[in-house]
Amino acid sequence: MKNNLISRRQFLGASALLANSMWVPALEAKNTTLRFNWWGGDNRAALTNKVIELYQQRQIGVTLDPKHYDWLDYWQDFTTQVAIRRTPDIIQMDFRYLKLYAEHKALLPLDSYLNKGLNLDSFGAANIDSCRVNGKLYGVNLGINSAAMVVASKKWNDLSLDSPGFDMTWDNFIDHCEAYANKNNMPNTYATSDGSGNEELVNNWLRQRGKGLYSRDGGLGFSVADMTEWFAMWAQIRGVKGCVPPDIQVLQKHSIETSPLVLGYSSIDFAHSNMLLNYQKHYESPLALRAFPIILNSPPGHYYKPSQMLSIGANTKSPEEAVDFVNFFVTAPEAAQVLGLDRGIPASDSIRAFLMPTLDDVGRRTVEYISKLKPFVGDLPPPPPAEAGEIAISLQNIAHEVAFKRFTPREGAEKFYRESSAFVHQS
Repeated sequence: MKNNLISRRQFLGASALLANSMWVPALEAKNTTLRFNWWGGDNRAALTNKVIELYQQRQIGVTLDPKHYDWLDYWQDFTTQVAIRRTPDIIQMDFRYLKLYAEHKALLPLDSYLNKGLNLDSFGAANIDSCRVNGKLYGVNLGINSAAMVVASKKWNDLSLDSPGFDMTWDNFIDHCEAYANKNNMPNTYATSDGSGNEELVNNWLRQRGKGLYSRDGGLGFSVADMTEWFAMWAQIRGVKGCVPPDIQVLQKHSIETSPLVLGYSSIDFAHSNMLLNYQKHYESPLALRAFPIILNSPPGHYYKPSQMLSIGANTKSPEEAVDFVNFFVTAPEAAQVLGLDRGIPASDSIRAFLMPTLDDVGRRTVEYISKLKPFVGDLPPPPPAEAGEIAISLQNIAHEVAFKRFTPREGAEKFYRESSAFVHQS
């Protein structure tokens, strides 16, 4: 089975110019080529390439060499580039891997460029600090997002059932999924995808219990008992046919196109808010964003996070030029007009205010979700430990094994805890 995440072991082994634009060329013209790599689908590539064209029209002498990948191929290639010290000049970075690559000196600290080519005053301290590791700035926030349930409300309404709301408890969620199964007569369709192997979902559930996948010191923040209860809860949902069976869930390969919801097998998927646009492009009826189920009288499980960041490779020969492009990408209204909310809700207050009147229905739904989510939002956790990628792979694989009944929930929990403990203590 193909994994959707890159592991630490793999890493170690291997549209016109606007009059009020916030960005003006900061560099003298010179012949410079900047390599810029990112992950995402064809739509993101088209938008990003349009911004590159705008920049090159304004900064004569600087040429971008762009390349985009799907998620898995991106990280596999990037680990090789890091190993041979040939990282791109400009790197799309994920919160999960920021700490890993910062501590391995693959990323350039950006503090010395603040207000000296990199103008983030309108971002606010929280959105700047979300890209720091050990006090140093290693990325620029491309957008705010949070985890979300993506809900096909029409499917619930067609069965005369209320679709999940913002304040639905886990017990209510299970009851809803069972009611859906009892009323549904369509073969191979279920209330929800199987979230037992979803890292964001289990971490949200743990945070509501005052815990988390990871502790502040980079260790594990959960117990075998926690994970036993988690796997058992999903076994209960599976038992009432409330979620897709494992032979359907394994079809999902960390892409919207392969999600059970888009493939027609479920009416709920677990994703991130900035992904609504691409979900909606693959779905006929309107999709809604809702908070994950809650535990009554518990701490918040959600948090606002940088959807992605732009980082600069530590080995770049043109740091000023790379910083200038990043600054254009995140502060120029003409760039924002092209990019919209593809990478999340812009971190800049000024850019958000500029975009709001231009948003379509999907964009407004995304912004409204982030606003409505506030009562369910807690503090941003620290960057995951370097081994988080391997732990996420372990969770995904073991969840499948439990779903196929090759392990009991207790056996799966013990195996997950054992493997996770080994990963965090291996370095």
